Amino acid sequence: MKIRILLADDHSMIREGIKQLLELDSNFIVVGQAGDGLECMKMLQTRTADILLLDVNMPKMNGIEVLQKIKEENILIKVLMLTIHNEVDYLLKAVDIGCDGYILKNSDVNLLKKAINSVYGGDVFIQPDLIPVLNMGLINKEESSQTLEGLTKREIEVLKLITEGLFNKEIAYKLSISERTVKNHVSNIFKKINASDRTQAAVFAIRNGLVDVR
Repeated sequence: MKIRILLADDHSMIREGIKQLLELDSNFIVVGQAGDGLECMKMLQTRTADILLLDVNMPKMNGIEVLQKIKEENILIKVLMLTIHNEVDYLLKAVDIGCDGYILKNSDVNLLKKAINSVYGGDVFIQPDLIPVLNMGLINKEESSQTLEGLTKREIEVLKLITEGLFNKEIAYKLSISERTVKNHVSNIFKKINASDRTQAAVFAIRNGLVDVR
């Protein structure tokens, strides 16, 4: 089954370029394109899609507002922010609202496809080189009261690899363990650090010095 994608960007050439690149892969199909936020919201009422590739800067209703509206109305679609912005405010706001992923437009198509597959599979995907930007946003926040106490050595290894953006299958290969074992470790990690997704786990890792982002 193909992953159905809705594109929302106010630049038609960018939309067409992304569409052509993605549809070279038989696993993807673009089912609709919106040029502004309001058009995007209307399409969400009439088009069935799995993933929304959503630009931040759009007329009439920007991407952050669209994301907020999607969450308020409980629209069942995964939202992957695709933007030129690597500023901390945009990233933190999108993560706080509950985007499923955040990737820059200058990324190569393989990373974009990896991000789409990741969020389609239920994971949160933050472009790995945006982790330092995410860290900047934590500087002015309260220090985490969480500690590493309770995490096993293996769970810490898995957590570090989660923060690097690796899939469970990739983690399994890297650590020479089964994917099922990785899934169990991830579940245990989330419970122990009170995280609901991979983004929150990455934030925890950064706050506790497990990842060098300098």
